[in-house]
Amino acid sequence: MTSAEPSAWAACGYEHLRCDANGQLCPTDAYWRVWLQRPELQPVDESCDAERALHASLLQSPGREVSEHEITALLDADAQANYRLFLGFRDQLNQAGSLEAAYVAQFQAGAVQVPPLFLDLVVQAIVCHVLRGVDDAWQWRAAEMLFRRQQVQVQEGRVLAGDSEVLDLMHETAGMGAVGRLLLQSGAELPTVQLEVLGPDNGARYWNSLPGAGRFNFLLDLTHEVQRELPHGLTLTMNRAQSGLKALAQVLEKWLLHFLGVVVHIRPEARVEDQAWRWHLGLDKEASALLNDLYTGVAVDLDRQKRLISLFSLRFENPMDVRADVRGKPVYLGLAMAANGQLKLKPQNLLLNLPLIGAS
Repeated sequence: MTSAEPSAWAACGYEHLRCDANGQLCPTDAYWRVWLQRPELQPVDESCDAERALHASLLQSPGREVSEHEITALLDADAQANYRLFLGFRDQLNQAGSLEAAYVAQFQAGAVQVPPLFLDLVVQAIVCHVLRGVDDAWQWRAAEMLFRRQQVQVQEGRVLAGDSEVLDLMHETAGMGAVGRLLLQSGAELPTVQLEVLGPDNGARYWNSLPGAGRFNFLLDLTHEVQRELPHGLTLTMNRAQSGLKALAQVLEKWLLHFLGVVVHIRPEARVEDQAWRWHLGLDKEASALLNDLYTGVAVDLDRQKRLISLFSLRFENPMDVRADVRGKPVYLGLAMAANGQLKLKPQNLLLNLPLIGAS
């Protein structure tokens, strides 16, 4: 298996970003042209002349100022809204100077003002940068969780995460998109599309699918441990050597090193028996609420407990990076799914909520 190429996730425009002296990703005109070619901004047959002219001029000069008159000249209200969102985000990012600075600033400012899709594309590019040179298929698949919503199912004791958008498409059209919908409407039977669980036998196939959308067809096994019944009523519990949880922990370690410059060691935990834990945070909305309730002694019913996919312990390599009242103690992280099985990671939680020296 060869080293990962940044162009593996070309849709996010990573190869068109410039890396500054601090290793941060800076936008270029070519990067903004990738955005302009997205379906939200690309002219369609019904587009008016003013929309076509605006789009053509921005492709020629992506950083130029656009007047309000040029926006209101667009006949389609959705087109007006899309261009306002794009231009506002473009200006914010250019002013911030890097994708990393713009990303963190969105959350430090309070209510996020840009669409989730914009942030996901930024995270995708940053993750591609963080994983440059990594040739581990499990880390690349786990990294998708930072910017793609997952649907989690428990099957025969295995916790499997699949790309939510792909699974929805599979259920609606057997993965054949608009063609599948037409065939269904005509009464035709569609072939069943099988999703694959990423494993040693298909890691190379996942790797080869990275340049396209096919990578999202692979399920990630998030099972922490398996139990095997032995004779005489004994039960053997074994950790899974290639659990996606381990890969996710490795990605999060790299994420923190890139943004904060701190070296941490994150390990999945099957259980926590720390009666005096000092600090915790959720990697998603559900886990944040669940850990807060457990920490404050609020009763958590069994169904909600079962939504907790995993706990992690995070330890800092340099104890002096951490506040004195937490020094020497692990930070516990939680990963949980919603009642409907949905899971959307919030990688910003790690950047904003750790007990670092100097953090507010």
